[in-house]
Amino acid sequence: MGPSAPGTPAPRAIVVGASAGGLPALGRLFAALAPHPDVGIAVVNHVGADGPDMLPAILARLSGRTVVLAQERAPLLGGLVHVAPSGYHLEVGRDRRFSLSVDPRVCYSRPAIDVLFASAAEAYGDALAGVVLTGASSDGADGLKRIRELGGRAFVQEPSEAEVETMPLAALARAGADLCAPLAALAVALDAFCRAPRARPGRGMPE
Repeated sequence: MGPSAPGTPAPRAIVVGASAGGLPALGRLFAALAPHPDVGIAVVNHVGADGPDMLPAILARLSGRTVVLAQERAPLLGGLVHVAPSGYHLEVGRDRRFSLSVDPRVCYSRPAIDVLFASAAEAYGDALAGVVLTGASSDGADGLKRIRELGGRAFVQEPSEAEVETMPLAALARAGADLCAPLAALAVALDAFCRAPRARPGRGMPE
C-alpha cells in the first residue's frame, strides 16, 4: 500500500509513553527508528502544566524527526511525531483525529499515558503499537493492557536500562509485553511493525 494522502489520518500508529528520564529515551528511540510515511506517532511525556511547550523543539533536535504539538481535531498524520501539549489529556477518536481535554488527572498526570493508549486502541485495533519507557509511576500500564486486548502490539523498555524502572515494571506486571528490550532492540521491532503487511480491519479499526 502506498503512502497515505497528505492531511489524511495514518492507517497505522505508534503511541509512546514516558515520564522521568523520558526525553533522552524518546530521542534515542526515534533517532534509531526510520520515518514511515504511513505510520503516525503520538507521545505523552509527563511534563509540568506551566510554561511554554518546548518538548517538540527539544525532541526534534535529539531525534532528527519532525515533531509537532498535537492540536484539537488535527489528524494523526503519518511520518510525524505528535506530542501531547502540557496540561491536557490527548485522545485519539475513531476518526483518528485528536481531541484535548482538561478532565481529571489519571495517575496524578495530565496528560496521562493511559488516556492516549486506551483511546488509540479503540481507534486503531491491531494497527497500533504501544511503547512504555522509563518513568516513576504506573501510568501506561492499564492503557497498554487495553492495546493488547484489542489486538495491538505492546513494547516495554528493559527496566534495567530505564533511568527509572517503575513504569516499565508496572506495565509488565499489568499488561505483559510482546517485547521487553533495550531501546535499540525496540526500534528494530517497531520498524518491523511498520513494515509488516497490514491486516484486514478488525475490531476497533474503521474500514
